[in-house]
Amino acid sequence: MIDIVKPVMTPEQVKELEPFPQELKEKKAHAEKAMKDILTGKDKRKLFIVGPCSADNEDAVCDYACRLARVAEKVKDKIYVLVRVYTNKPRTRGEGYKGMFHSPDPHNSQTDIQAGILSLRKMHMRVIAESGLFTADEMLYPDNHDYIEDVLAYIAVGARSSENQMHRLVASGFDLPIGMKNPMNGSLSVLLNSIYASQISNEFKYRDMQVKTYGNPFVHAVLRGAVDVYGNNISNYHYEDVMRLYELYLSEKLENPAVIIDTNHSNSGKRPLEQPRIVNEVLNNTHESDDFDKFVKGFLIESYIEDGNQPQSGGVYGKSITDGCLGWQRTERLLLAAADKIN
Repeated sequence: MIDIVKPVMTPEQVKELEPFPQELKEKKAHAEKAMKDILTGKDKRKLFIVGPCSADNEDAVCDYACRLARVAEKVKDKIYVLVRVYTNKPRTRGEGYKGMFHSPDPHNSQTDIQAGILSLRKMHMRVIAESGLFTADEMLYPDNHDYIEDVLAYIAVGARSSENQMHRLVASGFDLPIGMKNPMNGSLSVLLNSIYASQISNEFKYRDMQVKTYGNPFVHAVLRGAVDVYGNNISNYHYEDVMRLYELYLSEKLENPAVIIDTNHSNSGKRPLEQPRIVNEVLNNTHESDDFDKFVKGFLIESYIEDGNQPQSGGVYGKSITDGCLGWQRTERLLLAAADKIN
């Protein structure tokens, strides 16, 4: 049985109430072009998507983004930086903090979808306005993504979602970069099928309409590691893993071969302090092979103001209440060191 708790505003109503300023729309168009140029190889820089596991506190996220912007300016010739502002959090067992979309106040257990939608839209726009950097978020619920799709410069499809048909179909209707993660079991064939389905035209039911899409050539792979049947983490960022995916990409004749390396999750075994080492190894491999260098377009890094994580009830400013993150000082060193290693 499903009980209706209360109605929620439509995406159109929310956008009218909280419009995305025209001057930011124009700047976002430049950001999207920069990322597309990176994915197609016209721009040789690497894309770094950096930020908290979950964006739970607007002030802390904006503070973080402004710090990130100052470093992004220093490395802009080698690295293009986006802020990871994830407002939906998938839960393996269906319980725990589900992100700002559900609860704008993580210390209040009451679910308030309407307030969450308004809060997360305001936060994305505040991050952009104050830092000058554009944002990425995860498409956890395809039907709900219309609430912020006009604000985002990058969309991620998570490991639990990449096998889902609706995620693939909706991804085919966007005209901006979308990172498709390998599924939890690590299957590369499933990952490539997801990318193929997102790059072709589709016709399907979306919300209350029959819609047609024209394919998104900027959907690309994200390697995040895998989990075996016993719950053990398996990394997939090493040279052999990446080149195997590259060969499969070419055999499938997919558009714009590209992969982003997720340095946390199963690649780090959820040990966030390992992320600088992983970035360093991958960048070293770009010097060993031109194909590897052209294929690896960047990194996804979980980072916040403080190292590690804390319980949802914790009160440490800028410390993750979900997966552990790399703290700010280590993140700054990582970015500066990475810029020195990029060709």
